[in-house]
Amino acid sequence: RFKAFRIEAVEKGFRYFLEVFNPNVEDCGLAPEDISNYVIDQIARMLAGIPRASRPEFLKIAYNGPESMEALVNYDPSVVVGILGGPASTTYDSYKLISEAKKHGARVALFGRRIKGAEHPCAFADILRSVADDDVGPEEAVRAYHHELEKRDIEPHRSLGDDMMLETPALRH
Repeated sequence: RFKAFRIEAVEKGFRYFLEVFNPNVEDCGLAPEDISNYVIDQIARMLAGIPRASRPEFLKIAYNGPESMEALVNYDPSVVVGILGGPASTTYDSYKLISEAKKHGARVALFGRRIKGAEHPCAFADILRSVADDDVGPEEAVRAYHHELEKRDIEPHRSLGDDMMLETPALRH
């Protein structure tokens, strides 16, 4: 079906991105530490069989840590690798995630649920952009976001201390 989709996409001038998720079952037959290598291997095998004309514009994957991101980015530099934001989380987790992913080669980030779930989505996204542009570090960005909420008289979901926690497993290493 993917092959048929790609052929039709080329014929119609349709550009697309490919979103690849980690296995979402606890007992998928792989040790947790092997999942990122499995996902990268499957992506590499799939891309190897796709002509450049029908390749996705970019990949959207879960951030599985620095080694995993660098391996995928270095596999084929013509492939733009991006990250998905995953579930809503702490502000620090979001800002740290984009910072770390970029540091290790990601060039796109789609954080829909994280932005939508923020107390003030526009302020959250503006500061997220500042982190992505390396204008501010993740820790300082969280404080700036809380300051923005305070200026707007918006009650934060979490205290500043609670909002400085990491929840994405790949960031805890």
